[in-house]
Amino acid sequence: MHPRFAPILFGLLLSGLMSLIVSGVAIFRALGVNAEAAVIWLAETWPTSWAVAFPTVLVVAPVVRRMVAKLVRAPASGEGPQA
Repeated sequence: MHPRFAPILFGLLLSGLMSLIVSGVAIFRALGVNAEAAVIWLAETWPTSWAVAFPTVLVVAPVVRRMVAKLVRAPASGEGPQA
């Protein structure tokens, strides 16, 4: 895959994993840990969550990157990582 697609691939993977985890926590808290909840989670809840999360990540990520850039300062010359 061409590197220009890296931000989209990053958003796809991040949104997929985050929506999987968050929707799983929500559905299992609501219905308990059982086979019916697992089916609802993987067949209904997660795909819907991912469909919302993916475009959201693509829109929000650049905004968050700019916010982080304003909050983090570049190290002064000669200043290296501190252990």
